[in-house]
Formats: sequence, structure tokens, C-alpha cells
Amino acid sequence: MTSKQHTAEHGTQLEQVNGFTNPGLPEHTPRLTDISPAAERTTERQIAGWFILSMIGTIWFIVSYFLFAPDETMASIQLQNMMFGLGATLALFGIGVGLVLWGKTLVSGTEVAEDRHPIEGNEEDQAVALEILNQAKDESGIARRPLLRNTLIAAVAIAPLPAILVFRDLGPLPGDKMFTTLWGPGVRLCQDPGGVPREDRFIRAEDVTIGSAVHVIPEGMHESEHPLDEKAKAAVLLMRIDPKELNTDPAKEDWGVDGIVAYSKICTHVGCPVALYEHQTHHLLCPCHQSTFDVTNHCEVIFGPAKRPLPQLPIAVDSEGYLVAQRDFPEPVGPTFWEINTRETSEQ
Repeated sequence: MTSKQHTAEHGTQLEQVNGFTNPGLPEHTPRLTDISPAAERTTERQIAGWFILSMIGTIWFIVSYFLFAPDETMASIQLQNMMFGLGATLALFGIGVGLVLWGKTLVSGTEVAEDRHPIEGNEEDQAVALEILNQAKDESGIARRPLLRNTLIAAVAIAPLPAILVFRDLGPLPGDKMFTTLWGPGVRLCQDPGGVPREDRFIRAEDVTIGSAVHVIPEGMHESEHPLDEKAKAAVLLMRIDPKELNTDPAKEDWGVDGIVAYSKICTHVGCPVALYEHQTHHLLCPCHQSTFDVTNHCEVIFGPAKRPLPQLPIAVDSEGYLVAQRDFPEPVGPTFWEINTRETSEQ
């Protein structure tokens, strides 16, 4: 059925129902690439250039992984991330622009109107579907444009390669590393940020007011071999709540000091820093995926994807009035992993 027949057949019905006449399809205006073989070849080379640019971006991502290998300084990490971003942007942008340009300039742009047929699985419909696929192949020109086809296939084929490097950086299984931190008996709580711990950075219990929240790290962290790695495990959020509002587990009754409690700052979902404290509701919020923890109930999960509470750090007061850890966290900090119950099972 032609577009004119379609318009003639349905125009009256539309006028009776909606009060206006179907204007039909607009007259087709050929594009420059439709009438000029030279313009068509130029456009084809331009599209292939975008696909080649995508391949360059992918290769640059891989090169950046080795060329800008970071040390433990933040500047080197930021530089590598910037190079990663540049490579990934070129890789994805090149494919996207190339495909859009292909569709806008080389794929047939003739407007058509077709009646919708019932969806059935008979042989006739299968033949029609196959005919449509063959028509799409002919209109896109993918079969007769080997330059575009091959550069597109190459760009898409190598685009996932950076993911291999990213997965490689996940490193080995954590083993026992997540079971221990720098916290231990008598280790003082030190304000963070504060540079190298010194006397005026240690926290006295009497100075922690109700409703306050303090980011703390263990004393001596900066003297460790890998301070950033240790901070990623040992970061703690210290809060003080009216003891009457705490629903304390009898087994953990001596883990706090007059309403002062300390919990791991590392979310048990994917390890983001839990740094948002709402002192009226006593809720801790992870800004990454909105996991919410109730401090009054040992930081149990009340919303979001996290599956277990934040580990609590048992604290006490030393002879000079400073807050100190009683011992390390009783359970692994951070996201749940396959071996999280290995130590507990072996101890039993």
C-alpha cells in the first residue's frame, strides 16, 4: 500500500473522529549523500575516522594504565584517573558519533507509512520479518560498505579491553587483611583531618558533646608502611547520644562511654565513606547508594542495599581521660566478601 493510498483510506476516518484531515507524509527531500557519490564517499571516510578515534581512545586507556601508574600521592592518582577518563570518553564518543552520523547521512531517509499487522508466528510473518532485515541491511549499506563495517567492528571489539585492566586492579582476595586494622588495646582516637597525630588532636571524653560527630583515625596511623590503605580500613565516626536513647545490647554494654559510641566509617555495601550524620534521628547515611544505619540500634540497616550493620569499635577512657580503643573491631570492616565467615568458622 502506498503512502497516498494510506492517506486516502484513513483521512476521512481521522476527520470524522478528530475533526481534522491527515496531511499525509511530507515530500521527500534527497540529502547531498543521496545524489552525490563524492559526498557519500567523503562522509563514509568521516564516519570511519570517528570509529578509528574510538580505537585510539581505547588504546590510550590501556597505555595510561602503565604510563601513568600512580604512587601513593593523590596527584598521581588524579592524573591517572584523568587519563582514564580521556581514553574512555574518546572510545565511547567516537562510536556514538560515528553511528549517529551513519544513520543521519547514509541510511535511507525515505519516509513511509505502514499498517500494523497482527503479531503472529506463522511462516508468512517470518518471511516478512526476514525481508525487513534484508531491507535494513541494504538500506544501512553495511554489506556494501566494508570500510565502515570493519572499523565499527574493530572499535566495538576492542572497547571492552580496558575493563580487563580495571578488573585486574581488584587484586587478590582480601584474605585476613580485612579482619585486622590499626586499632588495638589502648590506641587513642585521633581527630581526622589533623595531619600527624599530636597531643591536641587526641579526644577527651569530656569534650565530646551530645549531638556531635567526629571523624577519627587511630593514633600512629601515619607511621605505618601504607597509611592510605590503613585509613581505608580504620576510619571511624565518633558520636555522642543521650544514653537514654540508645538501645544497647547487654553483650555490648561496655563498648561505649556515657553515650559516646564509635562505628566504622566504611559502608558494608561497597565501601563508600558513611559521613552524613543526622543528629535528630541518629541516622547515618551513605551518600553513594543511600544505605541508612540507625545509631541507636547498633547501626543496623534500616534502608538501602547494605546487608549488615556497621561494625562497632569498643572504646574506653584511659587514665588521662582520653578515648582509646579496647581492642580491634570484632568483625571485618567494609563490604561483605566470600571469606567473611572463615575466621569465625575456624574459631568455632
